[in-house]
Amino acid sequence: MSQTGGAAKSPQKPSPAHARTPSEFTEALRALRIRSGLTYRQLEDRAGAYADPLPASTIASTLGRSTLPRERFVQAFTRACGLDEAEVDAWLEARHRIATDMSAPAENEAAGARGTPVPAPGASVPARAPRWRRTAGLLGAACVVAAAVLGLGSRFHDAPARGALPAMPVTGLRMPAVGSWARVHPARTPELCLTEGRDRTGRYRTAVAAQRPCDEAGLPQVYLEPVDENTVQIQWHHPKFGIGCLTVLPQGAARNLLEPRDDCADDNPAQQFRIESYGPRAPARFLIRPAGGDQCLSLRDQDTEEGTEIVQGRCSGAADQDFLIELIPPPHTVAAPGKPATSGRTTMHGAPARR
Repeated sequence: MSQTGGAAKSPQKPSPAHARTPSEFTEALRALRIRSGLTYRQLEDRAGAYADPLPASTIASTLGRSTLPRERFVQAFTRACGLDEAEVDAWLEARHRIATDMSAPAENEAAGARGTPVPAPGASVPARAPRWRRTAGLLGAACVVAAAVLGLGSRFHDAPARGALPAMPVTGLRMPAVGSWARVHPARTPELCLTEGRDRTGRYRTAVAAQRPCDEAGLPQVYLEPVDENTVQIQWHHPKFGIGCLTVLPQGAARNLLEPRDDCADDNPAQQFRIESYGPRAPARFLIRPAGGDQCLSLRDQDTEEGTEIVQGRCSGAADQDFLIELIPPPHTVAAPGKPATSGRTTMHGAPARR
């Protein structure tokens, strides 16, 4: 099972017309960005041409939230994506509609009675959908960076700008610089995918990366986002929990496992993976190395059974460290964000519901 092509664009421009919640509206903005084929830094440059300051870090942080973006952001972002003024106005009207629907007086009064701050007009409005569970503190000092985080973008405004990526940033993959939807298959079990599972020992009870059937309902879609030449983030776009970036956990009960975290950062080495092509080209095989060290991703205990966890370990040349990467078109949940795509599951294979 080999790659099948680049990141295909949606046949028509994403529309906010069917968005009813902040998370659906933000999902539509993400789909618009992917369809534009532009990287965050290219969008920053295009926004500057309209005299609309829009740092790449702000774009990343805003699109990573499940909250309603500010009006000024929506205007600058949609212009940078190439929309005309009528289309920009349609996005602003949709944003205003959602903001109005969410500012019910009864809810505000109840929030005030509890001492909960009521958002000011135009502020980001919390979404009602849960997010990927944060596990702050698991990353040790070696992995903590004063860096760009999705949802906390102000922490990386001073990060140095990277040079422009090549048109095809990953050797051996026909993937454009903007990234691509993908399926990552362990080469020994190509019918399975690197996706959401659980720690089979039971010591760590939140989502981790594992090999499971690719088409199982409710699993996240995978997006590879280039951050440097031959280096990517592995993003999970979950139909219920939003965006999480696979993160290598260096200590504790989950040591060497990979967890999806919603504090994505484009300069956090624990969330960067070097993709190395090797061997014959039919199909191409890849090593996936965490950028923060000299180790490789592999299957725990070299198991082949469904549910086996993906871990980092010594690069051994063993077959369990071989992966196939299949580039796929955008999934329907991205092309049509107005249609809810939730599995209805609040637990993960018996694990506690994420908060």
